[in-house]
Amino acid sequence: MVHQTMATSSTSASSASSKISPMKLTLLRAVWTALIVGTLAACSTPPAPAPARPGAIGVRPPPASAPVPGDTGPLPAPMAQPKSRWVPVRWAELPGFADDALHEAWNAWIKSCERPVPPFAALCGEVRQLSIATPEEQRAWLVARLQPYRIESGDGNPEGLLTAYYEPLLDAARQPGNGYTVPVYRPPATLGARKPWYTRQQIETLPEAQAALAGRAIAWLRDPVEAMVLHIQGSGRLRIAEPDGTTTLVRVAYAGTNDHPYQSVGRWLLDQGYTRDATWPGIRAWLAANPQRTNELMWTNPRYVFFREEALSGLDAEFGPRGAQGVPLTPGRSIAVDRQSIPYGTPVWLASSGPLVQLNRLVLAQDTGSAILGAVRADFFTGWGPEAGDTAGRLKQNLRLWALWPK
Repeated sequence: MVHQTMATSSTSASSASSKISPMKLTLLRAVWTALIVGTLAACSTPPAPAPARPGAIGVRPPPASAPVPGDTGPLPAPMAQPKSRWVPVRWAELPGFADDALHEAWNAWIKSCERPVPPFAALCGEVRQLSIATPEEQRAWLVARLQPYRIESGDGNPEGLLTAYYEPLLDAARQPGNGYTVPVYRPPATLGARKPWYTRQQIETLPEAQAALAGRAIAWLRDPVEAMVLHIQGSGRLRIAEPDGTTTLVRVAYAGTNDHPYQSVGRWLLDQGYTRDATWPGIRAWLAANPQRTNELMWTNPRYVFFREEALSGLDAEFGPRGAQGVPLTPGRSIAVDRQSIPYGTPVWLASSGPLVQLNRLVLAQDTGSAILGAVRADFFTGWGPEAGDTAGRLKQNLRLWALWPK
């Protein structure tokens, strides 16, 4: 899934977990209990840590305060990525590490194991077994098997930006009419023969462009703003009214673009001085006051996205679209990153504090986006539907990240 960003639930465990026998589970728990007990016996008992302030990410706890059991070995050397540097730290630096509902992230990790990257492939058997373990067992395993690295820019800045994206849920019709006038297109047959292809304005006005797209509509929407949202997010769910009167729920997934650069319609409104609120609610408010300028606004973004239709039922409906890693996204536990800073499939500790959300949690780097660039940069997948869309449309706040890498 490739998406752009405006300027501005927990799911059930994988069926792989059902293959673990009660005897194996008992043995697994015994191993991790022994690990925790052995670690506590090997070092002096520290004072009980004070509860972490929700969302607090700016204060790093002193290394000697509230150490995490098992985190006693020497720290490795820093690591370098093309666009970031990774500095090894103690587990105690991760805000909220003792409190996260790790089983929610385990669902996303199991998905990553469908397309594992080499450093993590060897751990996937253990990850699947731990899907039904307790949070304490999962935490002990993380400490035993992974090393946290604080992600920084090249100049040592650990601060960055968190935004969010989602999967729109829209009403549509299989045939145009009755207010459904905005098409959602499959890629045209001539897409590869002309680079770049026609701009958004040309697609909507030139006869030759429209002729190339004849018969390529998957479905039709009512609102051009909804269509723009779908294009920016890169994927969506459609409740399609079929000609026989039935309704079909499908996913439309990213299938290509016209190869023109993405331009933010919100940024254009800000630059023109038309609004001071470039969120989607702010954009809609401006359009409600200026409906005759809808095309003018939409055409400021020449990029046009094409889709493919996918069936959506059963377990597929409990996850999002496939991200750039090639695995389905998990609401609240998948992020899009700059892959030159964080490789796909990397478990990441995310901390962000702001007026909209307070986040201290384990997430998986499973996607990318054309606007997701930089060392400490992430787009947080919120899920689907209106509530997820409201959060995604407004979220823009500080961010710190820690990569969790195999020892």
